Amino acid sequence: MAQSPFKQDLRSSRLRSVAYFVAFLLLTFAVFSFGSAQEKPAKMLRHVVLFKFKDSSSKADIQKVVDAFRSLKASIPQVAAFEYGTDNSPEGLANGFTHCFLVTFKSEADRDVYLPHPKHKEFVEVLKPHLDKVQVIDFWASE
Repeated sequence: MAQSPFKQDLRSSRLRSVAYFVAFLLLTFAVFSFGSAQEKPAKMLRHVVLFKFKDSSSKADIQKVVDAFRSLKASIPQVAAFEYGTDNSPEGLANGFTHCFLVTFKSEADRDVYLPHPKHKEFVEVLKPHLDKVQVIDFWASE
């Protein structure tokens, strides 16, 4: 039994629509996959800060320092990212340093704005009474 030309045209139209949709999805996937695979992330300047606090500093004192450091991301636009944590290494090589802070900048110029920034100086004043030792190293992140 032959189908009417109308039903054949409708079926062809549906198949064509599905084929176009699948082609669109494949093309979109290919563009995003190829584009992201080819793009290298920009190098970022990492500012690593390690603190050893005085034995006389309480947990509340240390938390005040941590909170003040964390607030710099919101206060200083040149800070691209901020992370921190406490030592949990089983190696026992921390030499008394308990807190690590990682401040990320897009450029040395951004870091150069951050260091003398009034908000950074305010943070240093919160830190000073509790700081026993500090270690700082800056580097350009590489893969």
